Amino acid sequence: MISPKYSLIGHKFMRILIIEDEVTLNKMLAEGLKEFGYQSDVVETLKDGEYYLDIRNYDLVLMDWMLPDGNSIDIIGDIKTKTPKTVVVVLSARDDNESEIEALKSGADDYIRKPFDFDVLVARLEARLRFGGSNIIEIQDLIINPEEEKITYKEVEIELKGKPFEVLTHLARHRDQIVSKEQLLDAIWEEPELVTPNVIEVAINQIRQKMDKPLGITTIETVRRRGYRFCFPKEIN
Repeated sequence: MISPKYSLIGHKFMRILIIEDEVTLNKMLAEGLKEFGYQSDVVETLKDGEYYLDIRNYDLVLMDWMLPDGNSIDIIGDIKTKTPKTVVVVLSARDDNESEIEALKSGADDYIRKPFDFDVLVARLEARLRFGGSNIIEIQDLIINPEEEKITYKEVEIELKGKPFEVLTHLARHRDQIVSKEQLLDAIWEEPELVTPNVIEVAINQIRQKMDKPLGITTIETVRRRGYRFCFPKEIN
């Protein structure tokens, strides 16, 4: 296997959803991609895949064509409508050209036939991620760069790192939506069941103290009993 040190993409905040019902294969994919610095979630059904796509933002979705409860290509259109920059790669044991053409016409960015070489798979995923463009979020004078864990406002860099940065990034990606504490925990913490919702309040407070208050802006508003919503641009009166 190629050493992860030769990986070409900045992966720190890149997340992959693996939808594959073959347990041995999905475990191998998750463990192998972890060595290259990717965070990944693994599900075995289309229904569970759709659930995770609703609550999390993914840079890439790697999915088997045939799943126990349906064909994965049926949801590609929805993925591309909601998050156009998300790369979709279909895995399939079908080796005919017609199937590959069908997947690509459905919106897939790539089609990889089983069995495959893992190093080749990683190289193709990284090529697609580079081709897919930047994940930088730009809203007026506010720029959030997830790959470099960097925030600038009117060309001034803001010192916000770790979980508060990830919370801000997740809310910015889902702006105009109310996101609950539970959804934030599930999206950001690897073992959300081991932490309490209070960690979200701590992260939000750090965002407000280190970023909003000094800059005289509001980026996140609290929606009582429901969660939080990204509301920038909104100046503090």
